[in-house]
Amino acid sequence: MRAISQDTYGTTEVLQEVVVPRPVPGPSQILVAVRAAGVNPTDWKHRTGGLFLDRLPLVLGWDVSGVVEAVGYGVTVFKPGDEVFGMLPYPYGVGSHAEYVTGPARAFAHKPAEIDHVQAGALPLAALTAYQAIVDTAQVGPGQRVLIHAAAGGVGHLAVQIAKARGAYVIGTASAPKHELVRSLGADEVIDYRTTDFAEVVQDVDMVLDPMSGDIRSRSLDVLRPGGTLVSLLAPADPDEQAKAAARGVRVETLLVEADHAGMNAIASLAASGALRPHIEAVFPLAEASKAHTLGETDRTTGKIVLTVTGPPAGA
Repeated sequence: MRAISQDTYGTTEVLQEVVVPRPVPGPSQILVAVRAAGVNPTDWKHRTGGLFLDRLPLVLGWDVSGVVEAVGYGVTVFKPGDEVFGMLPYPYGVGSHAEYVTGPARAFAHKPAEIDHVQAGALPLAALTAYQAIVDTAQVGPGQRVLIHAAAGGVGHLAVQIAKARGAYVIGTASAPKHELVRSLGADEVIDYRTTDFAEVVQDVDMVLDPMSGDIRSRSLDVLRPGGTLVSLLAPADPDEQAKAAARGVRVETLLVEADHAGMNAIASLAASGALRPHIEAVFPLAEASKAHTLGETDRTTGKIVLTVTGPPAGA
């Protein structure tokens, strides 16, 4: 099968299309013929060698949408021919930027008929991150106030929709050109972070989703009401931030996304109902993965970038 692999860490030039053996599903695994696979910031960060994986050669990719080609021993929830989408176990289950991939059956859910493979391939990692932050960690409910930083980004634009589906009042930060999109996703307020200090105009929120950390995280603590929760997606809070949070009576949590069958089913339900739709910034064929990385690394994209894989129907 074709795959995008790297033998060393570095720039996008290390990404090469190679031919490798097609994997075989083990117990409790499924083999998926990949139709689309999202590209996330963690992909280009791992490409340069800066995160969790230290093995080479390396095939990147955690998002996947495709068709079940075969099932391993003990799998009962899927059959060959089923359309599925999911996130391979993060970080060590990597490998979806290929024509086929294996993964635990319960890392997947049935793909809703209401979305195509490109949309489904864009969702898993970013939507699970948002869902696990908003629902599992902060337990956001109706009427609560939620502040989402980088609300037009990959995680942020899905978090806006998930928080709205929970009945929350949503405030997002984004640059002015992206305000129309963020409002269209359901945000009740949008703040231009380039011209306005959010800490001066926002107060008494129940939850903050922070994908940036640093000064943003420290100032976000000031807008939380007692009992509120700040969920960070990057480095853990430092001792000063932890002390500040304790003094204000708020929680600071650092979240690392996990493969999650129940979470994927919840995301599938939201997508099927129309409450959750990814914004697709760009689509590239698998062979142009390096272009996808280059675009993503500009840090100016909106929503998600997706790779597509063409191939024969399942079973062919």
